[in-house]
Amino acid sequence: MPRKMHSPRRKHVPQRTCIACRQAEGKRSLTRLVRTETGVEIDPSGKRAGRGAYIHPYRECWDSALRSNRIEQALRTKLSQDDRLRLAAYMDTLPSAVQDAPEDGPAEIGNSAPAN
Repeated sequence: MPRKMHSPRRKHVPQRTCIACRQAEGKRSLTRLVRTETGVEIDPSGKRAGRGAYIHPYRECWDSALRSNRIEQALRTKLSQDDRLRLAAYMDTLPSAVQDAPEDGPAEIGNSAPAN
């Protein structure tokens, strides 16, 4: 009797939502912030103990989150001036999301024929 061929199992990718732009993405494509006893820190491993929040690694999302109180709301804490300065310094090292967009912009959908 022939054996049934099973397709390989698809690996589950945990989804998280960016606190700034509210878009859901894979956990690994976002940067995790964690609330610790010493303040708010960046968690590159994504495994540190403490309340966490996720944010895109783009300057626009970080700027939006730092200007508003979204980080404070998500982590249920108050950011100290030290925390703000540390997070702003990290934000300055990040690329802009606009740099990743195509230069020509999105292609127009619909009439592709030239107008007469």
